Amino acid sequence: MNRTDVLETDAPREVAGLRELASRHALLPLRLFLGVTFVYAGLDKLTDPAFLSASGDGSIGDLMRGVRDTSAIPALVDLSLNSPVGFAVALAIGEILVGLGALAGLLTRVAAVGGALIALSLWLTVSWAVTPYYYGNDLIYMMAWTPLILAGAPYLSLDSLIRSRLSRRTA
Repeated sequence: MNRTDVLETDAPREVAGLRELASRHALLPLRLFLGVTFVYAGLDKLTDPAFLSASGDGSIGDLMRGVRDTSAIPALVDLSLNSPVGFAVALAIGEILVGLGALAGLLTRVAAVGGALIALSLWLTVSWAVTPYYYGNDLIYMMAWTPLILAGAPYLSLDSLIRSRLSRRTA
């Protein structure tokens, strides 16, 4: 058997192996993107003194008052306006926790549900009036969390590490 014969017989197995590897890790880029984006969004909010104000240019208070009449759920906006700075801090901390959970792959499904709920609440309030609807990014983020809600992080994650250690202990 010459070298060409070996390469021809190994090629289909290598391609199949690469396909299997790619399908196993298909959600990793999405998980990393959403994790980095949500951590960044949370940190951006916490470090912006204008945003963390009840009123003034760029404040959470002015933003929420500005979208109140065009949101799908004005009562949700009213709730945030009871304590706009507290709401902004809670939102930012939520985004950071969701992002860190996604990045580490720790409680990934829980983090993904949290990310989807944050995106849903922002879509129904802040970006509800955006037309056409597909220009509003909050709806897209909500849908992007869905595969991670369904699949979690089965590989390259703390979830998979914990799961494998637990299965070894019970075996």
